[in-house]
Amino acid sequence: MKLVTKEIEKKLQAQYVHGSDMSKQKVIAKFFDPCGSWTWYAMNQDPADPSYLWGIVKGFDVEAGSFSLSELESVRGPFGLGIERDLSFTPRPALDVWRALMDGKHV
Repeated sequence: MKLVTKEIEKKLQAQYVHGSDMSKQKVIAKFFDPCGSWTWYAMNQDPADPSYLWGIVKGFDVEAGSFSLSELESVRGPFGLGIERDLSFTPRPALDVWRALMDGKHV
C-alpha cells in the first residue's frame, strides 16, 4: 500500500508553513503498525524533503515531532507486514487528536 498518495501529499505540504502549530492544522493521515501498538498521525510534509513528516506519534508515550516517511515505508514486521494507512481515517483538527490521545482515547 502506498502510504502517501498525491492527494494526501498536497494536503500535507499545504500545511508545512504552520510548522508545529497544531491550532492551525489538521491531521491528514493516520499510519499504524498492524503487528504492534505504534500509530503515526501526519500533519505536514516538507516539500523540499518529502520524507520529512511532522505530526503526532503514539508509541510508548504520546509525542509531537518529526518522523521519516521512508523509514515507515521500509518497516517489515512479523510475516513481512509493513506499516499501513488507515483508509477509514478522515482529517480532523490536530488539537482534537492530541487531546483525545492525551486523555487515553483511541483516535
